[in-house]
Amino acid sequence: MGKNLQSGERLRPIDLARRHGLSTQAVRNYEESGILPAADRTAAGHRAYAPLHARALRAFLALLPGHGHRTATAIMRAVNEGALDEVFQLIDESHARLLRDRETLRAVESALRDLSPPADTAAPRSGRTFIGPLAEELGIRPATLRKWEDAGLVRPRRDPLTGYRVYDETDVRDARLAHQLRRGGHLLEQIAPLLAQVRSAGGLEPLEGALRDWNTRLSARGRAMLGGAAELEAYLRACG
Repeated sequence: MGKNLQSGERLRPIDLARRHGLSTQAVRNYEESGILPAADRTAAGHRAYAPLHARALRAFLALLPGHGHRTATAIMRAVNEGALDEVFQLIDESHARLLRDRETLRAVESALRDLSPPADTAAPRSGRTFIGPLAEELGIRPATLRKWEDAGLVRPRRDPLTGYRVYDETDVRDARLAHQLRRGGHLLEQIAPLLAQVRSAGGLEPLEGALRDWNTRLSARGRAMLGGAAELEAYLRACG
């Protein structure tokens, strides 16, 4: 690494641990896994760390929130091995994953806008209905509703006496939403998991709240990446 790790202050494992709210075993584990450069040893065989180790530990802890443990570890190992091209590739890949996650969120948000029932049909339906009247209301064929059932978009129950499909309020809602999404160009295999999320969330409003939380987490992750980049740059400069 082109730096005398013994220069400046000498730190014991306990000193490094206390400064960062860690256990001494965690510090030793980080060294053994390559996150920290190898420590010098005293005549008695004890580890002797230097300010560079403290900077390495700060960089790793700053990388964790944005990149996760696996990637942060790989980045620090690559730095300590002098493999800077690998370092930058790992960072680029991590940013690309964040971008893909953002694109997924935007796609789900767009689909949710399509899922919102029109004002003239948003009121809950009372009672139950059968396949013929529901198909007529939606302007589709009964065969289409049966196809949606096979794909898991709607889940009507069967009347125990007649065997006819019976659609309750939730089924009608799902059929209306599926109809909107199909008109919006979404494929059946794309619609089914969205409707499953609507059912598990208990409707559209709770799912929208979950998406807001998701967006907040992505923003926090992006900001954490900025903080991690600053500490990593400081460590790279210290390494020379």
